[in-house]
Amino acid sequence: MPNKSAPNLDFNSVNASLADVIGRERAEASCRARAALTGEDAAQLTALACEAIDFLPAHFLARQHALLKQVGERVAGPQAGTPIRGASTKMFDSATKPGMAPLSALGLFRVGEDGRLYLISKSEHYHTPLGHGFPGYALLERARQLGIPNATHNNTRGQITRLLEEELVCAANGLAPDDAAGLAKVLASQDPYVCNRVLNLETGSLAAEAALKMILARFYRIEPGYPAPKYRGRTPVILVMGNDDGGFQANYHGTTILIQAARGMWPEFYAGIEKAGLYRVCPIRPNSIADLEAAFAKWERDGHKIAGFFHEIVMMNYGGRLLSREFLQRAYALCRQHDVPTVVDEIQSCLWHHDFFMFREWDLTPSFVAVGKGFPGGEYPASRLIFSAAMDCMPQFGALVTNGQEELASLAYLVTMRWARANARATRTVGDDYETRLRKFAAAHADRISTVEGKRHMTTLYFKELDAAKAFARRLNESGLDISTQTYKQDCPPAVLTKIPLIATRAVVDFILTRFESAIQAKESK
Repeated sequence: MPNKSAPNLDFNSVNASLADVIGRERAEASCRARAALTGEDAAQLTALACEAIDFLPAHFLARQHALLKQVGERVAGPQAGTPIRGASTKMFDSATKPGMAPLSALGLFRVGEDGRLYLISKSEHYHTPLGHGFPGYALLERARQLGIPNATHNNTRGQITRLLEEELVCAANGLAPDDAAGLAKVLASQDPYVCNRVLNLETGSLAAEAALKMILARFYRIEPGYPAPKYRGRTPVILVMGNDDGGFQANYHGTTILIQAARGMWPEFYAGIEKAGLYRVCPIRPNSIADLEAAFAKWERDGHKIAGFFHEIVMMNYGGRLLSREFLQRAYALCRQHDVPTVVDEIQSCLWHHDFFMFREWDLTPSFVAVGKGFPGGEYPASRLIFSAAMDCMPQFGALVTNGQEELASLAYLVTMRWARANARATRTVGDDYETRLRKFAAAHADRISTVEGKRHMTTLYFKELDAAKAFARRLNESGLDISTQTYKQDCPPAVLTKIPLIATRAVVDFILTRFESAIQAKESK
């Protein structure tokens, strides 16, 4: 079912060298240092650093399109011998699908241990926005050839990491990466709703927890000898996104224990914390302005204080529910009125948005932005917390990650950002087209599909019955699309999740929708 009306928008070519990305002076300095260490010729190394590569050559995309017709087929011999079971937990074992595990991968595709070709319709669970083997990441190997190390430490943050910090601050504030005057103004701000500091971490869990620590530091001293916190003596109340029925389980901000307690895990532990008056968690139903108003009326008095508001924009762990602009803007207005820091968790949505951050499209001004997954493109685990200088209260070991300052991980961010920035218009067009066509698909099958949630590349189909959703996903898996239903939250509607890579073209969208149609028609033919 090709879409004749959508423009056949090509991606913009991005050709850049390592020197272009990290700066000529930095590249030449590394070449001189490498020559001193190894005896290699500095001029030859400099030539390598200045040699441009095509981030997404035409032949790469042509091969992607050629492979589409083989999706679901056995394209290579399966892995021979006795399968290795591993030694993971029983829960991981029960969820593992060895046949789909990768033998090799390229771009949008993965060859599983069963020898079949799979299309990564969820971008490998949301962390490969540019697919596998993105040619632009060859610059990471160039950096290795120059001896630029990945491993460093917090007190030896390299220039590539420092450059990335500035580019993230520029992007979060809508500045061009070369706007030195604008950056200087932003960096000097003490406005609690201007993000101008960056904490380099490794996982989204640690980024969210670091935000929580800084929020709690307004109520409790981090270390002995610190001055009395601004809201000492009041009980902090954390607002999170709740279920449709007002329960805790809809939000997801990682796997540290305090963050898990905020989504209903560790119930006895949390009950003890609440009983002791250390803090409380207040769930807000998705898009319920009434819940927001009630929470501020209840908790901004009687010895309590709303300490922070944590939210995603697309709740990918609750069926891809999209929080509305009206709801979030009202939440932010209340937070600003009552001196409440806001935390937007864009671990899922970052980079998939054409402006890198979805909060900018919603016209939000957060105090904290948690990002990761998409930016390093699956090459490294590397999260970042972008936040306001007004919240910069952590001691050196307050949120320390030994490997958080990795230079090549920061380079992966910069490579990803360069291609995505140059192709913002193209990716937005494809994303809008994908969402529009999924909505038409859902309307055509309204007897089984109740609604569509999410946004653009991150779009979710809600089925009326769980069995129908599971059957739909199973047929797609059998036809080579790596797609899944969300079934581990009892009150979540039966949702089929997608998150297609940014390098997906209109031809790829055509292919996916054709397979969707075949999968949903299969039930009718039985």
